[in-house]
Amino acid sequence: MSSCTIRNVRPWGGEPSDVTVVAGRISAIAPHNPAAAVTGTVVEGRGRLLLPSFSDVHVHLDSTRLGLPFREHTGGPGVWTMMLNDRNNWRNAETSIGERAETTLRMMIERGTTRVRSYAQVDVDCGLERFEAVAAARETHKDRAEVKIIAFPQAGLLLEEGSAQVLEEALKAGADVVGGIDPCSLDRDPVRHLDIVFGLAEKYQLPIDIHLHEAGELGHFSADLIAERTRALGMQGNVTISHGYPLWGVSDAHTRKLIETWAELDISTATVAPGTGAKLPLAELAAAGVRVGLGEDGQRDYWSPYGNADMLDRTWQLAFTNGFRADELIEHALAVATLGGASILDRSTPRLRSVADRPGTQVSDVASFVLVPGDSVSAAVMERSSDRTVLHNGHVVADQLTLV
Repeated sequence: MSSCTIRNVRPWGGEPSDVTVVAGRISAIAPHNPAAAVTGTVVEGRGRLLLPSFSDVHVHLDSTRLGLPFREHTGGPGVWTMMLNDRNNWRNAETSIGERAETTLRMMIERGTTRVRSYAQVDVDCGLERFEAVAAARETHKDRAEVKIIAFPQAGLLLEEGSAQVLEEALKAGADVVGGIDPCSLDRDPVRHLDIVFGLAEKYQLPIDIHLHEAGELGHFSADLIAERTRALGMQGNVTISHGYPLWGVSDAHTRKLIETWAELDISTATVAPGTGAKLPLAELAAAGVRVGLGEDGQRDYWSPYGNADMLDRTWQLAFTNGFRADELIEHALAVATLGGASILDRSTPRLRSVADRPGTQVSDVASFVLVPGDSVSAAVMERSSDRTVLHNGHVVADQLTLV
């Protein structure tokens, strides 16, 4: 079995330690001893923090222009209008969609992300072209990152004939998750939309991830319908509601009910730390045991000029948009960005149970890490140094923002 010793690192900002990895998992953590003899591969930590690698559970690898010249934003308001803007432009980029997906995934790994759940748009316009591009990028980096693909009906399932059929074709082709989007405001028929999404999930025994941008009572109505389906079909632990940012500003009663329902049914949520809308009640969600993950969304694409493939930057954004100042809360933002997302990808991964949870660096844990300098975890989030070493399953896959 392969072994690796990561010398002189500080797990979650603790005391200097030497971490031994065997067969991709932590086998021992001991106080740092410069004179200790080691076998196998040695990774010099140089006193840096040892943190779990990032988990981006809401990214569109098929919607990216990273690495290309910056372009003027041409999108308009609303999901449908923005979708059409993307549809009218994505084929005309300077490089192919496959090259763009691979470049963005590479940049994510170089910056510390080794767990990914990516959307791949499937509709009557693009067919499986975008799905195949994401699948090819996953294959290129299969030894550097774990990538799950969501077959995502960005244009809805009912507005264009044949949309549901293309979604099913992607599932047959190997998609890992069934996607859905705004069953009321986009498709305007939540029963039929959710019949398709949950029906395909049941048929292919796959989890579900639904984009929900709907505001106010309408958003809660859709969330209630999703919860009802989850309960009726016994899909507890297999449903994620992504975005959902308008859900949290309706009333305290609505928020309490939503948290209680999601905790009961193990419905998870993925946020992109938006700068608008009500703050996500992260502490309350953790206390209830609701799984919360973080993602970067589209990356400098035809929807938005934002994004740089760096989940440490997005962790800072999560802390900033929630007004976090206390070290404990900033560290919780990092926990959400790392093992919080991992618990969505793999439900056997323990969920965060409080803002004080610091998982992922104990004996028997998977040895996927990012080493980064900082006087403390909060300092590392604020400073976001480029001095990073990235390990996936006990192997160094990137160093100083470059693949190895």
